Amino acid sequence: MNSDRVFTLIGKELREFRSNPSAILPMVILVIVCVALPLVVLVLVPHVTGESLGADRGLRQIVVIASVTTPGLTALTPEAAVQAFLFQQFLLLFLLAPIVGAVSLAAYSVVGEKQARTLEPLLTTPVTTAELLLAKVLASLAPSIVIEAAGVAGYIALVAIFGLPGVAGALVTTRSAVLVGIVGPLAALAALQMTIAVSSRANDPRSAQQIAVLMVLPLVMLLVGQIAGAFIITTEMLLLIAVALAALWAVMLLTSVALFQRETILTRWK
Repeated sequence: MNSDRVFTLIGKELREFRSNPSAILPMVILVIVCVALPLVVLVLVPHVTGESLGADRGLRQIVVIASVTTPGLTALTPEAAVQAFLFQQFLLLFLLAPIVGAVSLAAYSVVGEKQARTLEPLLTTPVTTAELLLAKVLASLAPSIVIEAAGVAGYIALVAIFGLPGVAGALVTTRSAVLVGIVGPLAALAALQMTIAVSSRANDPRSAQQIAVLMVLPLVMLLVGQIAGAFIITTEMLLLIAVALAALWAVMLLTSVALFQRETILTRWK
């Protein structure tokens, strides 16, 4: 694999995204929602209703269980501990944003080039299929990761402003770093590779985008399960999930290369 060709292709894809900002706009809007929703639920609603999160006995019990894996919660007041625990769980939303946004970019990257008839000249160059697909995946992943990082930074900053004392500090943990910095990008990478594999055979970008559901649903289940206290995911478990996602991405890369038939695309696409 020629790294120079891969970086050249990534630069080409990024220039196309830059010339079409509307392709990235949905991702930006989604990240803004991910930042605003927890603040509305955990800060604004209790303030307006006058009901304390710490008054919920079930939540306090869940926080006691979670404090085993997040010792920083024990140093907070009961109200702040509950708020910090819930803000931590809402970090899972930032795993959804790069998946949904990047998948949209990746689907249009292949199908859009088919429709614009710009993929055919590219397939006649010495660029290998693996280089082409890897470049498209990484180019779609890059803006989503940048936007996600900006969203997480804004999220923590707003929690520091509007949250109870000590809550923002409780968010900055090894577990949170692994969740957002490792599991999130790997989940997006796996979903992107699935999308590229499907889009090489699809004529409609929407058909390729539907593959993202396979990655989004498990993450939603993790969010709901943790808030409900059904289970607590530790840092070690997150690392195992990251390894599984890396293996899944490698398998999907090989699968997408096998499915992406250059000659078929050139002759069959209409």
